[in-house]
Amino acid sequence: MPSRSPPSGNRWALPALITGSLAVVAFGGLFALDHFVTGGPGGPSTLGAQGVPGHGPLSRYLAFDQDHITDAVASLGGMTAGVLGIVITVVSLVVQLSAERYTGVARMFLRDRINMAVMGYYVVACCSGVMVSLSIHADFVPRVTLVVMMVATMVALLLMAPYFAYVFWFLEPSNIIRRIRHEALRGFRRAAEGERPLAIEDAQEQVLRALEELTDIGSNSIQGKDKMIATGAVDAITEFTVRYLHLKATTPAHWFNLSPQLLKNPDVVALDREAREELVLRRTWLEWKAMRQLLAVYNEALGAMPDINHLIAIDTRYIAEAALKLHDEESLLLSFRYLNSYLRTTLNARNVRTAYNVLNQYRHLVDALIQAGKGSLAVAAVKHLKYYADVSTDMNLPFVTETIGYDVGALCEVAHQANLPEQDQLLHLFLELDRVSKTQVEVLALRGVRKAQTKLAAYYLTADDRGRAARIYQDMEHEPLSHLLSIRDELARIETKDFWEIVDRGRNFDFMPPEQKRAMMEFFSWFPDGELGVLSGRRSEA
Repeated sequence: MPSRSPPSGNRWALPALITGSLAVVAFGGLFALDHFVTGGPGGPSTLGAQGVPGHGPLSRYLAFDQDHITDAVASLGGMTAGVLGIVITVVSLVVQLSAERYTGVARMFLRDRINMAVMGYYVVACCSGVMVSLSIHADFVPRVTLVVMMVATMVALLLMAPYFAYVFWFLEPSNIIRRIRHEALRGFRRAAEGERPLAIEDAQEQVLRALEELTDIGSNSIQGKDKMIATGAVDAITEFTVRYLHLKATTPAHWFNLSPQLLKNPDVVALDREAREELVLRRTWLEWKAMRQLLAVYNEALGAMPDINHLIAIDTRYIAEAALKLHDEESLLLSFRYLNSYLRTTLNARNVRTAYNVLNQYRHLVDALIQAGKGSLAVAAVKHLKYYADVSTDMNLPFVTETIGYDVGALCEVAHQANLPEQDQLLHLFLELDRVSKTQVEVLALRGVRKAQTKLAAYYLTADDRGRAARIYQDMEHEPLSHLLSIRDELARIETKDFWEIVDRGRNFDFMPPEQKRAMMEFFSWFPDGELGVLSGRRSEA
């Protein structure tokens, strides 16, 4: 989530300078008028007698008289103290309101240098005012000190408005999120630069606290229906994790151990001993914790804010792709486990739309694996997809199974184009997607999966791979001809790739370009005529 830049020095100084200059000019003009025109109580005719020859307005103003300025000097310190009271009252109220919604705000506020500098300035000015009020004697007037104190009081007055602007900027949710992420990254960098175990353990605690604070912000924002803040919290966790993956290789070995503080964390306590040992062995405790926080936000958003579920799936894919580029296979496998957890949670909630979006990100990630030549990992991922297709069928969620069918079919095309050695394994899994249990009638097999298989067969024919097209034919040759006819007609009717609703995939599942449609008709010509004569043409050599 984008955040505004902090109020710069110019944005602070210029309004204060303009306001202060206006005050000085207004007072100077009026005082000069009195000096040159009115001449004090006696009027203009007495100016020469009362005035000091050769002295101008400034000299007269600075000619402080100890008998007349004592009360004014005392009020300078009181005025600064009053301003400090106003500032503390306003700031404390605003900070308290933010602290009730976002954990760690008060701690961040007290650690900020500008906040401490401004508060320090007011305190120093108040203390100086007390001392100046007692520095005037019958035979001594500290004129320079008085002028400096007067300027300090004016600055304290002028500083209120820009400082309030800074405080409001400081407490903006997007800036709180950005600051938490920055502190977590800074703590990790300190650990990466040193070998001292205690320093590393302190950094672990800081990172852990930051991740949990971001999770609290995300969850609270979902409950408050504030999508922008929830989006910022999720993105902050992801950005930190991706940055961590890039710096992970230079981290001391002690960082990957579970410190006593980590072992007290509820998420870690819930793990059995073997799982904790695997986190250390695989060096993935931070990635595990970060994505576990994403899973917590995912569960909170499920049903309440589906856009956040989609965003978490996208961000988890980003983490996995970063791990893929960095050859961090353990983190990559962990990302898949969390994507699988998203799917399981979504299916249990019977949330078809969210499952559709998560599967889209799953397909993109497997596509990246295929492009990177990670065939074995791609096969393992498709096995997971097949499992969830079976679960969806058992749960009577046919659209999810159909979506998985089209996604796996598209991945088979990508594997064929990349000449992946494991493409036959992917094709075998694809042909297993529509297997029905013994309690189901064969004619009720999922039509969407059969249409996806038909599209893949047509693709193989356009790529002159008749052998793999024949494998699909052999899988479909006992399908009732009436079903084959309806599938052919439905696919032939689609003339545009654009779906009639706005979808993230941007493409109609059933669309095929003209060349692929002609190949589809050739594929259907392989089937013999049925008793109704619904399919015609000769059967080609398979």
